[in-house]
Amino acid sequence: MSCDWVVARPIAHRGLHDVRAGVVENSFAAVRAAIAAGFAIECDVRASRDGEAFVFHDDDLQRLTGQPGRFGDLDAANARALRLADGSSVPTLADVLSETGDATPLIVEIKSAFDGDMRAADRAAQLAEGFARVALKSFDPDVIAHLRTRGCGAPLGIVAQADYDEPEWSGLTPEQKSELASLAHWRRTRPDFLSWRVDDLPHAGLLLAREALGVPVMTWTVRTPGQWARAGAWADQAIFEGAAR
Repeated sequence: MSCDWVVARPIAHRGLHDVRAGVVENSFAAVRAAIAAGFAIECDVRASRDGEAFVFHDDDLQRLTGQPGRFGDLDAANARALRLADGSSVPTLADVLSETGDATPLIVEIKSAFDGDMRAADRAAQLAEGFARVALKSFDPDVIAHLRTRGCGAPLGIVAQADYDEPEWSGLTPEQKSELASLAHWRRTRPDFLSWRVDDLPHAGLLLAREALGVPVMTWTVRTPGQWARAGAWADQAIFEGAAR
């Protein structure tokens, strides 16, 4: 699938947010700021207990709402009642799509606990139908393989990095970590694009995919001049925070 549009514009990470200015990540304000500036948007999606897709990064509520608990334990009504630091509600993916339409490219990262739960993926795919510039991606190859099998019409991408040594990946087996780092899932995921950690560039597998197969590459999260330079040398587009180069 041709999806050159996914890397045509700099991509605002979780919208064009700025904590110092009171613009919270993945908020309505961050989405609208990115649209006004002419950037593409990357956002995170996770499912409520009853399967609605909300634009929210963490499973733990504390950092973004100041409340205890897990996002996945909330039904949609309770998730809608949450308030971010700016006092706004947590957007659903449907809310964000109503803002972006087909004018602003939207790259949706589907959050996964690597537990086979496909509710967020299925709801995101359902909502993406009819939009020309919505792409879906995930760290979890099972999510992308699932969407590929069900015939999802949106471009599908893999988010990856060179290693998975951080504590957040401790629940994965060594075999899973090896598969993720080496892109050994390629036959079943067949990603239309890759989203790669900027500090891991250059990388042999990524170079092969980009140069030999023509797979577009976006890289995250670009914040510093050095990272912008690395992104320019080894990727097609940057997912950035702060000022775009």
